[in-house]
This record gives sequence, structure tokens and C-alpha cells, in this order.
Amino acid sequence: MKKAKKGSMLKYYLLSSLVFLSDQFAKIQAIKLVTDEQFIKINSYLYLVHFKNEGAAFSFLSNAGGWQRYFLSIVAAIASVFIIFMIKKNKENIFLALGLSLILGGAVGNLYDRLSLGHVTDFLYFHFNDYYWPAFNIADAAITIGAAIIIYDSIFKKNKAV
Repeated sequence: MKKAKKGSMLKYYLLSSLVFLSDQFAKIQAIKLVTDEQFIKINSYLYLVHFKNEGAAFSFLSNAGGWQRYFLSIVAAIASVFIIFMIKKNKENIFLALGLSLILGGAVGNLYDRLSLGHVTDFLYFHFNDYYWPAFNIADAAITIGAAIIIYDSIFKKNKAV
């Protein structure tokens, strides 16, 4: 019986690992292909860029003087450990565990960047006409999708219980 429980946990950690590895691979390719602040047009809505984000989401705290690197790294490390326990606790709730696994992979991907480079590499830059979305990466996308899955699951459970 314990092997089945370990196996059910493994799939979530494999997903987190896949997010981490694909994020790091894509960031390495972006760093090789795109110089700092260069814009490579992919299509009319997407540019490939190489931005160094020293802050959090949407470059929040990016010009804070350097302390944010350590603060955000500590927050990400604590959150990652907490998420590991939350996945274990909620392994039977597929949507919640899936969302948490995506968030974990993204958090570890950006944490790795922050610790090894001192910043997070963002390389996807979407826009529509004159409206631009802040640059992001695969880790950011995984965190966003994971959060959306958790919110959906939360709403679905509340509606189902009524």
C-alpha cells in the first residue's frame, strides 16, 4: 500500500521537475539567442527578449538596491518547502495537487535563477496593438496556470457542495 502512495506522489514531483527543466532549458536558449534588451519578432503578437528581472512579478522591487534578491529567495524557498508538504497532504485532490506541482516547478525555476544569476531571466513578451504584457518565462506561466487550476478547483468544490 505504501508503494502506491509513493507512486501517486511521484507524478506530481515529476511534473514539477519537468516545469523546472523546461524553464531552465528555455532560459538558456533565450540567453544564447537574444542579447540584453534585444527584441526578436516571432509574430505580430510575440517578441523573444532577454530581460533580467531583479524583482518579483511585473518587476516589482526590481530597483530596490539588491536586498530583494535575498528576500525573494528566502520567500521562494520557504514557499517551496510548504508546497511540498501541501502536495503530500492533498495528493488525493488531483486538481489541487496538479496546481501546486506547477507552482512548485515554477517557484524552483525562478529561485534557481535568482540564486545562480542574481536575477530571473524573462524572455516572452506579448502585446496586442499598443498594449504590452510584462515579459515572463515558463516558470511564471506555470505558476499562473497552477494558481488558476487551484482557484478553479476551489470554486468548483464550493459549487458542488451547494
